[in-house]
Amino acid sequence: MAHLGNCILATQPRDTSEGLQLNFQQNISDTMTVLPKLSTGLDVNVRFTGVSDFEYTPECIVFDLLNIPLYHGWLVDPQSPEQVQAVGRLSYNQLVEKIITCKHASDSSLVSQGLVAEQFLESTASQLTFHGLCELTARAREGELGVFFRNNHFSTMIKHKEEGVVWESLHSVDGDSCFCDAEFHLSHPLGKEGATAAPPDPRRQQRQVDQDYMVALSLQQGLDSPSVLSDLELARQLQHEEYQQHHPHPHPHPAAPQLLPAQAGGRLAGERRQRQRPDLDCTLL
Repeated sequence: MAHLGNCILATQPRDTSEGLQLNFQQNISDTMTVLPKLSTGLDVNVRFTGVSDFEYTPECIVFDLLNIPLYHGWLVDPQSPEQVQAVGRLSYNQLVEKIITCKHASDSSLVSQGLVAEQFLESTASQLTFHGLCELTARAREGELGVFFRNNHFSTMIKHKEEGVVWESLHSVDGDSCFCDAEFHLSHPLGKEGATAAPPDPRRQQRQVDQDYMVALSLQQGLDSPSVLSDLELARQLQHEEYQQHHPHPHPHPAAPQLLPAQAGGRLAGERRQRQRPDLDCTLL
C-alpha cells in the first residue's frame, strides 16, 4: 500500500493548466482517503452495458490515477430485448431497487419488467455472461495488465496469446475454466515443471494428486450419490500414503487397504458396509 501511495503521488498530469492541476490535487486527496480500504476491499457498482462501465465512485479514482483498467463481464445480451429494456443503463444497486419497486407495483408492465430483471440476476449469478466474455476479449488489449471484478473479488487479468506464471483461463461462464502453469501451459493432473528454481519431486506430486483426487471424490458424493470411500477408508488411505513417503519399500499394512478398481462401484450413502470400528484415541469428524 505504501508503494501504491508513492506511485500515485508520483503521477502528474501532462497539462499544466491551473484547472487540471487543481482537479489532480483533488483526485490525489480523494485517493489517499480511499487507499486504506485496499486492505479490506473496495465498493464498486457495475453497470450491465459495458465491460468498463461502473458507477463512478471515489474508489474508481485509484485505478484511473494508476492507469490500470477495471473490467467486469456481467453484461446484458443485446439479443435479449426484454432484458435490455428491463435492465437499461441501471447499475446493480439501482436494478435491485427497481426489482423491489416493480414487484409491488400495480402496473402489470412494471411487474413484468421486475420479474425479467430478477430472472436476469438469477440466471447470471456467476457475474459473467457469454456476451460479456466476448466483449472482454474484444476490448482488452494484448499484453495489457488490468483488474477483473467478479463475485466481489478483484483479480489480476492479462490478455496473453503466449504461455508464463500461474493463471486461470477466462473462457467460460460456468466455472469450468482451465489453469495454466508458469509457462501458460495447460496444467494436467501430474503437473509440469514450472519456473521454480528446483524441479518438483514427481513422487510427491503424484502422492498429492492421488490424495487430492480421493478427497475430491469423497466430497463430491452427496447423500443422494454413490460413496466412493467411507471416512475411515479415506483416512486410512491417506495415512498409508504418508507412511509410504517415509518408507520407500513398505510392507503390506493391514490397516491401509488399497483402492481396487472393484471398489469404484457406488453405494448409496445410507448403505455403507458395516464394520467393527477399532478403539480409537481420537474422533474423526
